[in-house]
Amino acid sequence: MSASQPAASRSRLAVARATTDSAPADPDPTSPDATSPGPDSPAVPPASGPSDASAPTPVSPASASPAPSSGGDAASGGPGAPDGSGGTGDSGNGHAGGRASGPALGLALAALGVVYGDIGTSPLYAVKECFHGPHAIALNTVNVMGVLSLIAWSLIMVVSFKYVLFVMRADNKGEGGIFALLALVKPLMAGSGKRGHALLIGAAIFGAALLYGDGIITPAISVLSALEGLGVATDAAQPFIVPGTCLVLISLFMVQKHGTERIGKVFGPVMVTWFVVIAALGAGAIAQTPEVLAALNPWHAARFFAENHLHGLVVLGSVVLCITGGEALYADMGHFGLRPIRLSWYAMVLPALFINYFGQGALLLTRPDAAANPFYALVPGALLYPMVILATMASVIASQAMISGVYSLTQQAVQLGYCPRIRIINTSAHTKGQIYLPGINTAMMLACLGLVLAFKSSSGLAAAYGIAVTATMAITTVLFLCVARWLWRWPLWKTVPVIALFLVFDAAFLGSNLLKVADGGWFTLVVAACIMVAMVTWRDGKAALGKQFEAMGLPFDLFLQSLAAGPAPVRIPGAGVFLSVSPTGTPITLLHHYKHNKLLHERVLLLSIAATDTPYVPEAERLDIADLGQGFHRVKARYGFMQTPNVPELLRLAKARGLAVELQTASFYLGRESLLTTGPSRMMRWRKSLFAFMSRNAWNATTFFGIPPGRVVELGTQVEL
Repeated sequence: MSASQPAASRSRLAVARATTDSAPADPDPTSPDATSPGPDSPAVPPASGPSDASAPTPVSPASASPAPSSGGDAASGGPGAPDGSGGTGDSGNGHAGGRASGPALGLALAALGVVYGDIGTSPLYAVKECFHGPHAIALNTVNVMGVLSLIAWSLIMVVSFKYVLFVMRADNKGEGGIFALLALVKPLMAGSGKRGHALLIGAAIFGAALLYGDGIITPAISVLSALEGLGVATDAAQPFIVPGTCLVLISLFMVQKHGTERIGKVFGPVMVTWFVVIAALGAGAIAQTPEVLAALNPWHAARFFAENHLHGLVVLGSVVLCITGGEALYADMGHFGLRPIRLSWYAMVLPALFINYFGQGALLLTRPDAAANPFYALVPGALLYPMVILATMASVIASQAMISGVYSLTQQAVQLGYCPRIRIINTSAHTKGQIYLPGINTAMMLACLGLVLAFKSSSGLAAAYGIAVTATMAITTVLFLCVARWLWRWPLWKTVPVIALFLVFDAAFLGSNLLKVADGGWFTLVVAACIMVAMVTWRDGKAALGKQFEAMGLPFDLFLQSLAAGPAPVRIPGAGVFLSVSPTGTPITLLHHYKHNKLLHERVLLLSIAATDTPYVPEAERLDIADLGQGFHRVKARYGFMQTPNVPELLRLAKARGLAVELQTASFYLGRESLLTTGPSRMMRWRKSLFAFMSRNAWNATTFFGIPPGRVVELGTQVEL
């Protein structure tokens, strides 16, 4: 599946985006979102217009012609918007809104195949890791009942209460996910001081970086745990589990380039079958040991910690595996809306998970020898092989959702100015969000295969799995606090109890997983640290580059005055389009062009493209055109951080507004910077070198903007950073 988001996210599976009506996150009429202007969550087609599965549509930074930067231009890759704000967007209204484009039941079914793949396959390994992994606890009645109680209340408090009831109400024009939440919160931090602003942005970037680690581990642990059922069926299959897992993963990543529009339609029915089957298996075991239902009493969780002390906290790091994927509910909200996700959670997913987990606990009370793999121990022998097949299909769906979420997250990072252009291919001309990132896909495949070959079992990977999830959840809580306190204007008596409750669970889960750093958790932290360094370096490098361009720039009114004061410039027929990173000033490429060629086109467009703080900008609000005189026009375009800029589309919109420029006859002028690390920037030398390396290897701006290559003129500039 090629998606996105977020996700992770925008979202994990690419289906047509649809959001549904819901109550405002804060009904208080004094809340800013009750009066703030801005469009409703628009269901806008991708900014790239009709897609061609064979036509790459990449994603951006430093190659559009530089100019004095006062506003952001994450889309065109210029130096503006060092923090990714784009400088032009609304803050979002902070409540789940939108309009349903299909029946709630249909969207709820589709959500089952997208949103719940990760959390839905957690029964494969969550209970097993508590009683059989490297941090296992003794198998007795007190511990079984305690672990079940912890699992039940984790699902209730973290997923049902925190995410479904509260966090999902903090949407950004209908979209969720950590970048959407960051874009919503950033305008609220304007008066918080430079240090507080930097800490908040840094935490959000680290949370996004952690999701990359999660995206690498999820396919590996999901598929590996599914195929481990073969080892339960027969010891002869044991040597084939790791090779089989590698084969499934290679196949999964190899088909990404074809898109998943067709197979995505069966994801929902497969996951419905999965949830029905695991519920039926659990119900059979509960019927034989109904006293296991007493674990719903939280007293059993308290007794578990009272008797196991520090070891109980370590086991909590395995319990957290039952809520992996909780962040996906929020990240995928833009695809389905609040109501369908809530409906599918409460009507099917939560009951099925409860029944299966309690069924595994009931089995362990009567058959302690089943601790090695209690999930497959529930399955009758005759159905074991079909169940392995179904579990593998469900795991592939969970993996696909995570892969697509990483695609979406990368696209958002590029648009917000945290990542250089990366090649993006739209794999569907009809379904929004169907994207494929070849470079990211290859890197993820190699990382997943390396994990499987290094750890060799789901138990080995489990230690690395929880840190990314719990740290991201804690960061989400902090960002939600900012929304509740400053956007919704919740009073302290209302904010403190809710946030404190969230943090109690987040801190407990994160603390328990930090105890497992040496056993594999280091992998996630290393991946996240490397990605965060790259993101922050790209952001800071663009800011430093912007300052250099600003010093080199010229106010446009002075440029016009210089033209009027001297001999009339030679004007040639046609139009020249100069891409600028700034909506003000004179593009450096225009200055260089006129300096060396001593001529101008009859019509000159100064085009700047900015990313906003909202996910989507409708066509009606995308373009501002100003006549500057002497044949010059300034065109300011705005795209949401989940859209891809497209110059042919902008020219079409400009033509509808009376500014006709033909794509096949216009000349497009772009800048290409050669970066030197010997300049006055305060960045460390190694970070300058990293930024220069990332800039050199960014995907070309011509393809990214959809400009015909034969119409492009690139003008080079040497810049000391």
